[in-house]
Amino acid sequence: MKASSTIKFVVPGIAALMGCLALRDALRPPAALAETPSIGARQRAEKKSFTDSQIVDGFLKTAFGAEYHLAGRVDRIRKYQTPVRVFVDGARADRQKQIGKVIRDISMRIQHLDIALTNERDDANTVITLVRDRDLQKTITSFYGPEKAKEIHDTLDPQCLSGFRKNESYEIQRSDVILTIDNGDFVFLDCAYEELLQSLGPINDTDSVPWTMFNDQVSMGFFGVYDQYIMNILYDPRIKAGMTVDEVRALLPSILPDVRAWVAKINNLPR
Repeated sequence: MKASSTIKFVVPGIAALMGCLALRDALRPPAALAETPSIGARQRAEKKSFTDSQIVDGFLKTAFGAEYHLAGRVDRIRKYQTPVRVFVDGARADRQKQIGKVIRDISMRIQHLDIALTNERDDANTVITLVRDRDLQKTITSFYGPEKAKEIHDTLDPQCLSGFRKNESYEIQRSDVILTIDNGDFVFLDCAYEELLQSLGPINDTDSVPWTMFNDQVSMGFFGVYDQYIMNILYDPRIKAGMTVDEVRALLPSILPDVRAWVAKINNLPR
């Protein structure tokens, strides 16, 4: 169990902020990032078999809504409809290397998402800012202004933070992710995966689904099979930004077999 709090909220205008108070224990990177034998052991213990109803339940609970709702409608699908290009702003070469591995892992596991690093900030629609823990609040203030930054601090006391801007069609236009670099590898990787994935659309936390990293009681540090189902449904081309719950429900019976086949293939799961 992790001692953490994640609150997602939509602010006036088109920004959705996501905060993660990450005091994480027993987190686990993917195989490509595994650095201790215990990480591999925890991956092998991961639950990988789910019913259709379990997958649909988690998808609907994370892709719609926002845990802490201030303004703006949250009853629509939010996602990128364009390629995602990520720029990393920060001097820590080791953390930049880890981010590169995280993004490559996400790219490999979400079939219809075009996501990659870019060396040019002007080409990016997602910017990851790496900061020291002592500079986090100052950085949040520079992003969101003193009033909103104080509210974020008082509500979340975050150790990592992300947000996105969407247009009137609920298409995400830009994401910003702030990660602290000096709180250990487990915290860094757990925050990196959760914040990057949530900045792609599924911003609602749920404490009723025990297999997703979008649950405050679940510490992962890697891209698990259950969340791969959620993200592959979201980025299936048949799911469009702005869709309602009823519109999505009507499509899920035709989408789920394709998503299952992909997730099984990429994870070497039985079909």
